[in-house]
Amino acid sequence: MANVNTDSERTEADRLKVGGILSSALRRPEIGSVIVMIVVIVAIAIASKGNAFNALGFKNNMSVIAQFGIIAVGASLLMIAGDFDLSIGSMIGFSGMSMAMMLKWGLPLGLGEATPFTAFALTLVMTLGFGWLIGTIVVRSKLSSFIVSLGFLFFLRGLTEVSFRIINKSTQISGLPDFKETSWFANMFGGKVFGWVFDVWFMLGGNINRAGAQWVTGFDIRVLWWIMIAGVAYLILSRTQAGNWIFATGDNAESARANGVPVDKVRISLFMTTAACATIFAACQVFDTNTADAAKGNLKELEAIAIAVVGGTLMTGGFGSIIGVVCGAITFGLVANAVFFIPAIDGSYYRVFVGVVLLVAVFLNESVRKRITGGL
Repeated sequence: MANVNTDSERTEADRLKVGGILSSALRRPEIGSVIVMIVVIVAIAIASKGNAFNALGFKNNMSVIAQFGIIAVGASLLMIAGDFDLSIGSMIGFSGMSMAMMLKWGLPLGLGEATPFTAFALTLVMTLGFGWLIGTIVVRSKLSSFIVSLGFLFFLRGLTEVSFRIINKSTQISGLPDFKETSWFANMFGGKVFGWVFDVWFMLGGNINRAGAQWVTGFDIRVLWWIMIAGVAYLILSRTQAGNWIFATGDNAESARANGVPVDKVRISLFMTTAACATIFAACQVFDTNTADAAKGNLKELEAIAIAVVGGTLMTGGFGSIIGVVCGAITFGLVANAVFFIPAIDGSYYRVFVGVVLLVAVFLNESVRKRITGGL
């Protein structure tokens, strides 16, 4: 009898343990994005007959995913703090224009020829200044960040187009020198990375082109930038006081301020963070393609916000997950790039997917929040 009771108790304990794991998983903000990501990966792998995940497909998919991820991480941090930045896309266009025009025409005020480092550094100073200005206006005026950043969306896009036309006589710059060949700094944004992954793939009998040579030699370095930005953001949110301040600011700003949280500094800093992410995004484009276009970054602000929401970030702030944002970026990147591997898919279906998944994510995130807060 004793043995029977022990086995029964052990079975019940195991059942409760499994139930606890499942219950805990369902309370995680990123659970929805993880499930959607897995479904999308499997569906695209089957529909493309594996072509989406051969060496070239894997490299191209990761390039698109990294672009989404870089700006989505910054947008997510800001949204967790309860704010939005609709100027991200225009900031990308402005940053690319600024760097490209300095590289082509030289530094402003006749200060001489620009190097990749000086072009990037001066552009970053300007974009951080715009980020600081947007945040300061939001904090001081008490206006909605949605409205203030919307104003800067139009302002920066117009400024970019006007500057291109006045200085460059065109809204595009092409044919810049390939600075990656002569500048280590340009190679930091336009080069390749993790080549060993494809070397091993080749040695194992894959990653071979029709001539029998190695097909792909590395990922675009923007993948490394995405990993670093997401890693730093994850550590800040989960391991530092600054992370607690971000969550507290988004949950209840007045209560956080009463408890000593520098709410205004947190919000302004996060607007500057989204500006920095947009600048890194633009630098990767300029030094990779040696071109710039005033239209670059169009609608990227909405895609960044959508990825953050799909990743488990609440529109009302105070709740979110960098892991979820990473999964959301993978999902959006794969779907956006699917048209190249599945010819039967019209590219417009990407927007249909975004709309449907966004609505589902909003309802799911609210459900998760209520489970965590007990329905509050």
